[in-house]
Amino acid sequence: MGSIRRVHGFPPGFTPGRKELYTIWMKSLIMHGYGCTVFGPHGDVVYRVDNYRNKGCAEVFLMDCHGKLLFTIIRRKFRVLGRWDGYRCCDSGGSSAGEFCFQVRRGWSLLLGGGRVSAEVFQKLGDARKSSYVLEGQIDKSEFRVIDREGIVVAEVKRKESSSGVCLGEDVLALSMEAEADPSLIAALVAVYGSICSRM
Repeated sequence: MGSIRRVHGFPPGFTPGRKELYTIWMKSLIMHGYGCTVFGPHGDVVYRVDNYRNKGCAEVFLMDCHGKLLFTIIRRKFRVLGRWDGYRCCDSGGSSAGEFCFQVRRGWSLLLGGGRVSAEVFQKLGDARKSSYVLEGQIDKSEFRVIDREGIVVAEVKRKESSSGVCLGEDVLALSMEAEADPSLIAALVAVYGSICSRM
Protein backbone atom coordinates (compact mmCIF):
# COMPACT_ATOMS: atom_id res chain seq x y z
CA MET A 1 0.00 0.00 0.00
CA GLY A 2 1.35 3.38 -0.92
CA SER A 3 -0.55 5.29 1.75
CA ILE A 4 -2.70 4.75 4.81
CA ARG A 5 -6.29 5.80 4.35
CA ARG A 6 -8.91 6.74 6.92
CA VAL A 7 -12.38 5.60 5.99
CA HIS A 8 -14.91 5.83 8.81
CA GLY A 9 -15.16 6.02 12.58
CA PHE A 10 -13.26 9.22 13.35
CA PRO A 11 -13.21 9.72 17.14
CA PRO A 12 -14.19 13.11 18.63
CA GLY A 13 -11.33 15.60 18.68
CA PHE A 14 -9.42 14.01 15.80
CA THR A 15 -6.59 16.21 14.54
CA PRO A 16 -4.91 15.23 11.25
CA GLY A 17 -1.13 15.19 10.86
CA ARG A 18 -0.13 13.72 14.22
CA LYS A 19 0.15 10.31 15.90
CA GLU A 20 -3.03 9.21 17.65
CA LEU A 21 -2.67 7.85 21.21
CA TYR A 22 -5.23 5.66 22.98
CA THR A 23 -5.49 3.55 26.12
CA ILE A 24 -6.91 0.03 25.97
CA TRP A 25 -8.41 -1.60 29.04
CA MET A 26 -8.85 -5.32 28.40
CA LYS A 27 -12.19 -5.35 30.18
CA SER A 28 -15.76 -5.03 28.96
CA LEU A 29 -18.05 -2.26 30.21
CA ILE A 30 -20.87 -4.84 30.23
CA MET A 31 -21.28 -6.79 33.46
CA HIS A 32 -20.42 -10.47 32.92
CA GLY A 33 -19.31 -9.64 29.38
CA TYR A 34 -15.95 -10.07 27.67
CA GLY A 35 -14.15 -7.59 25.47
CA CYS A 36 -12.18 -4.38 25.91
CA THR A 37 -12.64 -0.62 26.14
CA VAL A 38 -10.65 1.98 24.19
CA PHE A 39 -10.16 5.41 25.76
CA GLY A 40 -9.07 8.62 24.05
CA PRO A 41 -6.20 10.87 25.27
CA HIS A 42 -8.54 12.72 27.65
CA GLY A 43 -9.94 9.59 29.27
CA ASP A 44 -13.19 9.50 27.29
CA VAL A 45 -14.53 6.20 25.94
CA VAL A 46 -13.99 6.06 22.17
CA TYR A 47 -14.71 2.40 21.34
CA ARG A 48 -16.17 -0.61 23.10
CA VAL A 49 -15.59 -4.24 22.15
CA ASP A 50 -18.10 -6.74 23.51
CA ASN A 51 -19.37 -10.23 22.81
CA TYR A 52 -22.14 -10.24 25.46
CA ARG A 53 -21.75 -13.97 26.02
CA ASN A 54 -18.57 -15.63 27.14
CA LYS A 55 -14.89 -15.69 26.45
CA GLY A 56 -13.93 -17.09 23.06
CA CYS A 57 -17.33 -16.87 21.38
CA ALA A 58 -17.61 -16.71 17.60
CA GLU A 59 -18.93 -13.13 17.37
CA VAL A 60 -17.45 -9.92 18.74
CA PHE A 61 -18.95 -6.45 18.32
CA LEU A 62 -17.07 -3.15 18.04
CA MET A 63 -19.14 -0.09 18.98
CA ASP A 64 -18.52 3.61 19.35
CA CYS A 65 -18.91 5.51 22.63
CA HIS A 66 -22.68 5.76 22.11
CA GLY A 67 -23.15 2.04 21.57
CA LYS A 68 -23.57 2.29 17.81
CA LEU A 69 -22.34 -0.85 16.10
CA LEU A 70 -19.32 -0.24 13.83
CA PHE A 71 -18.05 -3.77 13.15
CA THR A 72 -19.19 -7.33 13.63
CA ILE A 73 -16.24 -9.72 13.75
CA ILE A 74 -16.92 -13.41 13.13
CA ARG A 75 -14.38 -16.10 13.90
CA ARG A 76 -14.45 -19.00 11.45
CA LYS A 77 -13.32 -22.33 12.90
CA PHE A 78 -10.64 -24.37 11.19
CA ARG A 79 -8.56 -27.23 12.47
CA VAL A 80 -5.39 -25.27 13.16
CA LEU A 81 -5.31 -21.93 11.42
CA GLY A 82 -7.94 -19.36 12.29
CA ARG A 83 -9.81 -16.86 10.14
CA TRP A 84 -11.70 -13.76 11.23
CA ASP A 85 -14.11 -11.84 8.98
CA GLY A 86 -14.92 -8.20 9.73
CA TYR A 87 -18.18 -6.61 8.55
CA ARG A 88 -18.57 -2.85 8.76
CA CYS A 89 -22.03 -1.70 9.80
CA CYS A 90 -23.51 0.35 6.97
CA ASP A 91 -26.83 1.46 8.33
CA SER A 92 -27.37 4.46 10.57
CA GLY A 93 -29.56 2.44 12.90
CA GLY A 94 -26.60 0.31 13.94
CA SER A 95 -28.11 -3.07 13.06
CA SER A 96 -25.91 -6.14 12.87
CA ALA A 97 -26.16 -6.18 9.06
CA GLY A 98 -22.92 -5.06 7.48
CA GLU A 99 -20.69 -5.09 4.43
CA PHE A 100 -17.58 -7.25 4.29
CA CYS A 101 -14.54 -5.09 5.06
CA PHE A 102 -11.58 -7.26 6.03
CA GLN A 103 -10.39 -10.78 6.71
CA VAL A 104 -7.57 -11.86 9.02
CA ARG A 105 -5.83 -15.19 8.46
CA ARG A 106 -3.47 -16.55 11.08
CA GLY A 107 -0.14 -17.73 9.67
CA TRP A 108 1.93 -20.83 10.29
CA SER A 109 4.46 -19.08 12.55
CA LEU A 110 2.53 -20.15 15.65
CA LEU A 111 3.29 -23.77 14.77
CA LEU A 112 7.00 -23.18 14.27
CA GLY A 113 7.82 -22.57 17.93
CA GLY A 114 8.73 -19.49 19.89
CA GLY A 115 5.11 -18.48 20.47
CA ARG A 116 5.19 -15.99 17.62
CA VAL A 117 1.90 -14.70 16.18
CA SER A 118 1.70 -13.65 12.56
CA ALA A 119 -1.58 -12.92 10.80
CA GLU A 120 -2.29 -11.39 7.41
CA VAL A 121 -5.06 -8.83 6.89
CA PHE A 122 -6.94 -8.75 3.59
CA GLN A 123 -9.19 -5.80 2.77
CA LYS A 124 -11.90 -5.45 0.16
CA LEU A 125 -10.70 -3.23 -2.66
CA GLY A 126 -13.32 -3.09 -5.38
CA ASP A 127 -14.33 -6.66 -6.16
CA ALA A 128 -11.03 -8.11 -4.95
CA ARG A 129 -9.52 -8.92 -1.58
CA LYS A 130 -5.92 -7.75 -1.30
CA SER A 131 -3.34 -8.17 1.42
CA SER A 132 -2.91 -4.87 3.23
CA TYR A 133 -1.43 -5.45 6.70
CA VAL A 134 0.37 -8.00 8.85
CA LEU A 135 -0.21 -8.44 12.59
CA GLU A 136 2.92 -9.47 14.51
CA GLY A 137 3.26 -10.30 18.19
CA GLN A 138 3.78 -13.02 20.82
CA ILE A 139 1.06 -15.47 21.85
CA ASP A 140 1.68 -14.88 25.58
CA LYS A 141 1.65 -11.07 25.34
CA SER A 142 -0.95 -8.46 24.43
CA GLU A 143 1.69 -6.38 22.65
CA PHE A 144 1.63 -6.44 18.86
CA ARG A 145 2.17 -4.31 15.74
CA VAL A 146 0.16 -3.62 12.59
CA ILE A 147 2.54 -3.38 9.63
CA ASP A 148 1.65 -2.37 6.09
CA ARG A 149 2.97 -3.99 2.92
CA GLU A 150 5.87 -1.52 2.75
CA GLY A 151 7.06 -2.52 6.23
CA ILE A 152 5.77 0.65 7.92
CA VAL A 153 4.38 0.22 11.43
CA VAL A 154 0.89 1.69 11.18
CA ALA A 155 -0.13 0.95 14.78
CA GLU A 156 1.49 -0.52 17.87
CA VAL A 157 0.10 -1.86 21.15
CA LYS A 158 2.35 -1.96 24.23
CA ARG A 159 2.03 -2.18 27.99
CA LYS A 160 1.05 1.26 29.24
CA GLU A 161 3.46 3.08 31.53
CA SER A 162 2.75 5.73 34.13
CA SER A 163 4.33 9.17 33.85
CA SER A 164 7.13 7.92 36.10
CA GLY A 165 7.87 4.98 33.76
CA VAL A 166 6.21 2.22 35.82
CA CYS A 167 4.37 -0.44 33.78
CA LEU A 168 0.69 -0.68 34.66
CA GLY A 169 -1.26 -3.95 34.84
CA GLU A 170 -1.17 -6.43 31.97
CA ASP A 171 -4.73 -5.50 31.06
CA VAL A 172 -3.86 -1.79 30.54
CA LEU A 173 -2.28 -1.11 27.15
CA ALA A 174 -1.17 1.88 25.11
CA LEU A 175 -2.20 2.05 21.46
CA SER A 176 -0.44 4.43 19.10
CA MET A 177 -1.28 4.74 15.43
CA GLU A 178 -0.41 6.92 12.50
CA ALA A 179 -2.84 9.81 12.17
CA GLU A 180 -3.85 8.73 8.65
CA ALA A 181 -4.94 5.26 9.78
CA ASP A 182 -8.60 4.33 10.15
CA PRO A 183 -8.99 4.14 13.97
CA SER A 184 -12.12 1.99 13.93
CA LEU A 185 -10.39 -0.56 11.69
CA ILE A 186 -7.35 -0.61 13.99
CA ALA A 187 -9.67 -1.10 17.00
CA ALA A 188 -11.29 -4.01 15.15
CA LEU A 189 -7.84 -5.54 14.57
CA VAL A 190 -7.13 -5.15 18.31
CA ALA A 191 -10.26 -7.26 18.91
CA VAL A 192 -9.09 -9.88 16.40
CA TYR A 193 -5.67 -10.07 18.02
CA GLY A 194 -7.32 -10.52 21.43
CA SER A 195 -9.30 -13.40 19.96
CA ILE A 196 -6.17 -14.95 18.40
CA CYS A 197 -4.48 -14.90 21.82
CA SER A 198 -7.67 -16.06 23.60
CA ARG A 199 -7.87 -12.89 25.66
CA MET A 200 -11.53 -12.11 24.94
